[in-house]
Amino acid sequence: MHAFAVLGDEAETGLRRLLGALDGRVGVVRDDGRPARDGGAAVARGDTEYVVGEEWRAGGDGLGVDGALDRLAPDHEYAAVVSATARELPRVAVGDADVEAADAEIEAETAAALDVEAAVEAIHAAEPYETLESLVASVKRSADADRAGAIATFTGRVRERDGEDDDPTRYLEFEKYDGVAERTMRDIESELEARDGVLDVRLHHRTGRIEAGEDIVFTVVLAGHREEAFRAVEDGINRLKDEVPLFKKEVTESETFWVHQRD
Repeated sequence: MHAFAVLGDEAETGLRRLLGALDGRVGVVRDDGRPARDGGAAVARGDTEYVVGEEWRAGGDGLGVDGALDRLAPDHEYAAVVSATARELPRVAVGDADVEAADAEIEAETAAALDVEAAVEAIHAAEPYETLESLVASVKRSADADRAGAIATFTGRVRERDGEDDDPTRYLEFEKYDGVAERTMRDIESELEARDGVLDVRLHHRTGRIEAGEDIVFTVVLAGHREEAFRAVEDGINRLKDEVPLFKKEVTESETFWVHQRD
């Protein structure tokens, strides 16, 4: 799923223009507790909407932006977060925006001046928002799903500590070798899919800041039988760790260091 934020006092009008250019289901998340308006302009409507915050009105207690995105990811192609700045998403600033939009990927003084084509390109260029559930849903939609008797998965997460006396890890920060990391993961997927009995493979590694307890990396395999699925999952995560150019910074309670410089 491609997730992005729309900021500014003309965010709603700009979002309506973007919705017309996006091919697929679009979820809209609003993080201010109430639908935003452009001086009385109608709110842009997506296929699915969540309003989160103190007055969340979507069906449960305590849902935040990340939780709403998690719910949208398995069956939406896009998610637009209106006025949210908490997550690292590509940002489209339309009209007067606050300081958080200073480094927006796309900026327009008015909604009418928004370069919709450039905005869509920026949205597609950013790292997709994936969860274990969205990757499992993706392989279930495979053309070969009728031959599958197994789905095996692996999830790697940020471990806070190995032992009780260890210095707690606050978060990890990952950087990738742009282009090369994605190509390497796609190559690994293709090579695993060439095995007998392996029908579809998905590898995904998050980048940026990932807090203790959060998920980092996913491997999902659709296969005819469990034996092929288990072997491909293990080989997939091991090859990702060994071959994909990713750089990890660890921030603990007492220090900050790049992990490859310690190895």
